Order: sequence, then structure tokens, then C-alpha cells
Amino acid sequence: MLKKLFKRSGNEASVENQQAKPDVSPEKKSKKTAQSSQSKKARSQSAKPKKPAPKPWSLDEFQVPAVEGKSRFHDFDLPDDVMHAIADLNFQYCSEIQAATLEESLEGKDMIGKAQTGTGKTAAFLISIITDLVDYPLDYKRSKGVPRALIVAPTRELALQIASDADELGKYCNLSTVALVGGMDYDKQRKKLANRPVDILVATPGRLIDFIRSGDVDLGDVEVLVLDEADRMLSMGFIPDVRTIIRHTPRKGDRQTLLYSATFTDDIMNLARQWTVDAKVVEIAPEKKSTDSVKQLVYLVSREDKYKLLRNFMQLNQLERVIVFGNRRDETRRLAERLQKDGLAAALMSGEIAQQKRLRTLEEFRTGKINILVATDVAGRGIHVDGVSHVINYALPEDPDDYVHRIGRTGRAGSTGTSISFATEDDAFLIPDIEAEAGVKMECVYPDPNLLEAVE
Repeated sequence: MLKKLFKRSGNEASVENQQAKPDVSPEKKSKKTAQSSQSKKARSQSAKPKKPAPKPWSLDEFQVPAVEGKSRFHDFDLPDDVMHAIADLNFQYCSEIQAATLEESLEGKDMIGKAQTGTGKTAAFLISIITDLVDYPLDYKRSKGVPRALIVAPTRELALQIASDADELGKYCNLSTVALVGGMDYDKQRKKLANRPVDILVATPGRLIDFIRSGDVDLGDVEVLVLDEADRMLSMGFIPDVRTIIRHTPRKGDRQTLLYSATFTDDIMNLARQWTVDAKVVEIAPEKKSTDSVKQLVYLVSREDKYKLLRNFMQLNQLERVIVFGNRRDETRRLAERLQKDGLAAALMSGEIAQQKRLRTLEEFRTGKINILVATDVAGRGIHVDGVSHVINYALPEDPDDYVHRIGRTGRAGSTGTSISFATEDDAFLIPDIEAEAGVKMECVYPDPNLLEAVE
């Protein structure tokens, strides 16, 4: 009974409402709703003006005059989308390694290149790879985790830097770049592979093998293989892993192989011959192996006075961005902690630091939140930060080649820099070998007494 009364009351209310409001046909309701929607849309558009479509870019906007003896990127018939990214980066004339390798690498030939760090070899092989991927798109649906180009690098930092450079150079080409490195979340990297087909895969050897064994990566369709810093991979014991990786790629001759190294030892050349076919050998050997843009100085100092010299030198010169190199993890850890205790904005960069923290530290160094980076050689290889005014060798490297790589962190991109080395009774004997490798006679001096005053 209550249900009936309730229903009846509802019906009576419905009748009264119908009498109060004239009936609206479905067509009118639809029209009214559409008008209301259009009105809201118009108000929304008037409140927030629509952004104009980006203006199409033209190569005419990137004028670089021809200069005798110099090669321009304009001279290589690169796609406009690639040239647009090159223009954004203000790359005008090719470096020696770029001028010497681009033409034949763009033709698909194998290449063995020798060049020191900071000479532009990364851009050389990336421009070639991206151009190839743009000029020869695939006309079938691609599977996930099957890259078209593979770049293998010895360290996490270097691999991440290459991936970042690939994103910049390929940002107008709708390409996918994925980095696989150890020390970072495996599942997150696997999800990136699953997002979309990957064009360029950049990886360190151990982590790449993990993904191959899990079935998340298939290298069977790799068109271009790049082995960067082959000498470092050899010295770090990665060659067995690299052999395993190469066995999963197409046979040599069915892929293009580009191998880059800072040195051409017999071991490197033997490996290169195994992995390439009729490769062009390009050797960029400046008269001085260390860059002319870096002033190099050696302070002769006792072991007990090293820290005082470092602390006072940085304080007196008000250095804004400096990298301090040590040889061992424990040495760099103690040094970073002591600098922090003295109130300096210093941070540690070594293999014992978790990868995510290393990335944060590197970003803080770039932005100026910290201005002193204390690093080991392995971690230092991947540091590509503009504006590093000084590199300080707190301990001379036992491998002279490491010295060349260390000072390559400063004096980059046309700027000047300074390398300061501390030589004590423990390691001064290394100076002649370092000079021979660097191709320069270094000035050795005793520090001024004010640089050896006790640290307060």
C-alpha cells in the first residue's frame, strides 16, 4: 500500500511538473544541448586563445657559409628533420671525425674510427644512424623489443649520454630511443621496451645480455651496430659479453658495423677485423693527443699537503664547476666526505653509488646545485657537462690513457679549461708516461706557500 501511495505521489508530482514546464521535443532538446555545448566551447575558446600551429621549418632558416677546408652538415644531403635538430644544437661545421666518416657511413659501409673524447664521434654515428632510419622506413608492423640500431657502450653514464644525444638529434623524426643499463630498475626499462617498437637501443653489455636471455630483446633485425669506446670495453673485461651480443645480431655483411676507439692496439684491430667487412679505417691523430684548449699544470706536493692544496686552491680561485679525480673508490669517498664536512658543495660519483642517485648528482652538477664532483675514472667517462672550468687529478692515473680522458671533461665545445695534477712522492714517476701519451710537456711547479696553509 505504501508503495502504491509513493508511486501515485510521484506520478502527481510528475503531472504538476509537466503542467508547469512546457513539453520539449527530443529534436529541440538535442538542438538546445548542441547550442549549449557550442556556447560553452565558444566561451572556453575566448577565455583561452588557441595556440597557433608551429610554423613549418625550412632549411633556408639555417644558413652556414661555405669555408675552404671545412665541411658543413649541409654538404651531406641530410633529411630536413635531422638538419632542424642540428640547427637547434648550433652545429655548423663538422669536426674532423665527422667530416672523415659521415659520407661513407651514410653509404652503409663499415667503419673503424679512432678519435679522442670530445671530438664529436657520438654525433657522427648518431647522425648517420638517424638518417638511415628516416630515409629507409620499414613498411610492415614491427615487433616490440626488436631494435633497428644497437649502440653498445662500456659505462652507464656514457650509454645514458648517448641516448640523450640521440633524443636531441632525432627529436623531429618520431624515433624511439631506449637505454638499458645496470643499476636501474629492470622492470621500468622493460616497460619502456613494451611502449612502442624501439628504433635505437643503447646499452651496457651486462644489462643487454640480461634482456636477451629473458626474451625481452631480439637483435635479429639490427641494421646498424655501434661499438663505442672499444678500448675501454677491452680493458674492463667486457669483450666476452660483446662477443655474445654480436652472435645475436645478423652476420657481418648483413649489418653495418661502426667501431670507435681512442686507441688502436693490436687487440682492438684484431677484434675489428673479426666484426667488420672491408671497413674504412679513420684515424684522427692530432699533433697533441690532449686538447690545445686545456692548460695543463702539475703541482709537486707532499702526500700530507694534498688536501690543504686542494681546499685552498678551490677557495682562492672560487671555482664554479670542477671535477676532482681519484684512482680508487675509497679515496674518492673519503675526499668527498671531507669536502662536504668543510662546507663545500661536493658530491661523489663512483661505481658504488646507485645509478638513480648518480643521475641526480649529475643533474645537480649541471644546474649548479653542487659545484664539485669527486669521481673515479669509470664514472667519469660518461660525464659530458658544459662549463667545467677545471679538472683536478688528486691522484695521477696509473693508466696514461685515463689522463687524456680526464682532461677531456674540460675545454669542450670550443671553450678553454685547466687541468691541475697533484704529483707526490708516491706517483711522480708516472709523469713521463703521461706526457708521452698526452703529447705535451707539462709544467711542474711547487705551490705557493699560501696554498699550503692549514685548513680552518
